[in-house]
Amino acid sequence: MLLLSIDSSAVTASAALTENGNVIRSELINQGLTHSETLLPLIEKVMGNYEFGSLDAIAVTVGPGSFTGIRIGIATVKGLAFPNNTYCIPISSPEAIAYNFAGEDAVVCALMDARRNQFYSALFKSENGKIIRLTQDSALPFEEIEHSISDYKRVIAAGDGAELFCSKSKLKNIELASHEKRFQCGTGVAGAAENKKSIPAAELMPVYLRMSQAERELKLKKSKGVLL
Repeated sequence: MLLLSIDSSAVTASAALTENGNVIRSELINQGLTHSETLLPLIEKVMGNYEFGSLDAIAVTVGPGSFTGIRIGIATVKGLAFPNNTYCIPISSPEAIAYNFAGEDAVVCALMDARRNQFYSALFKSENGKIIRLTQDSALPFEEIEHSISDYKRVIAAGDGAELFCSKSKLKNIELASHEKRFQCGTGVAGAAENKKSIPAAELMPVYLRMSQAERELKLKKSKGVLL
């Protein structure tokens, strides 16, 4: 299967072209949240001489993560998929992070900075080359996540919130992932997409887990009886 895999759910943006699990080309950039300018050129670079019509599917992270980044990624994928009716594969951002560690023997704690003293997080077990989900994606406070990983022998913290989490944690069983593997990337998205169900592009939907700041402010105004 010829698969294009894309991530723009955090500060990094990445894409990978794979065929039957073999990486043809992958690219990652870390220039902040400027995905509206960088994502499509990055995808075109990865595709090279391949035509979009030759793709069997496009995999993309649908969240949780940056609200803007997720919207840009999904909109870009829909724009690429619609002309050829290419099917799409929605991927969890924490799961894409976990697949960077398929060769490790550890529990992977995927951590994305959700602000407001919370992390988007999920736990995965990496064993014998396989990634097994242990918890669902959630927005949780530091204390709850630290408690949930305290009994594991070895925990790898990864994601854009991993460095912040490790700086606060006093646990001895947790280690910060190397910078090369720390962030979700196109190849991780591709790994997570294996054996996943594909859907029509029109059915791709973001997974935010919580309201945006604008939605929270609107709700607060309504609760105070402010007329809009």
